[in-house]
Amino acid sequence: MLDQNQEQYSEQLYTEDELLLKVTRKIAESGMPEVSIAPGYGRLLTLLVSLSRSSRILEIGALGGYSGICLCRGMAPGGKLTSLELKAEYARLAGRHLELAGYGDAVEYRIGPALDSLRVLEAEGRSFDFFFIDADKENYPNYLEYAIKLASPGAVIAGDNIFLRGRTLNREKNGPAVQAMRRFNEMIATDDRLTSTLLPAYDGLALAVVK
Repeated sequence: MLDQNQEQYSEQLYTEDELLLKVTRKIAESGMPEVSIAPGYGRLLTLLVSLSRSSRILEIGALGGYSGICLCRGMAPGGKLTSLELKAEYARLAGRHLELAGYGDAVEYRIGPALDSLRVLEAEGRSFDFFFIDADKENYPNYLEYAIKLASPGAVIAGDNIFLRGRTLNREKNGPAVQAMRRFNEMIATDDRLTSTLLPAYDGLALAVVK
């Protein structure tokens, strides 16, 4: 019998990140959903942003700022994180945490339904090097299409929670969010505009590069 699963073994190799632990505690104290990206995938975001030398990052779903910090840690000097968040109170908390992390001047928040903000960004002619999708699951396919539209050549797209804590894999589960996530995963895997893979650890992470 195993003493630890793969995720537990991996996490115990790393020193706990005090800043991100504080962010996690504040999210819980604020009564917000405790659904920030897993620590291992947070480190992966930082690594991928750094490797891709991304300076224009779009985050769909700010929550309390955990993923925003991870993204900014890998961002090229002088870069900018644009974060879309439905709820103003979530964006305010995220903003305070990004300031605490030293990235207050490197992030802008757009409040309201993400699809509305994406339409505005498209109208503004904006483009991005890196996309992180972690918002309402029913719109994941729409967010993916917008990411491809707004992508600079070679841009990276990451989508979190692709297994929905097992519901995506359960044939008896067919709610709107589950069906949308299955569609998103199929799109990532089969779209000729993308080179992609799905990572099965934690709650799953989809990764793609726009050709």
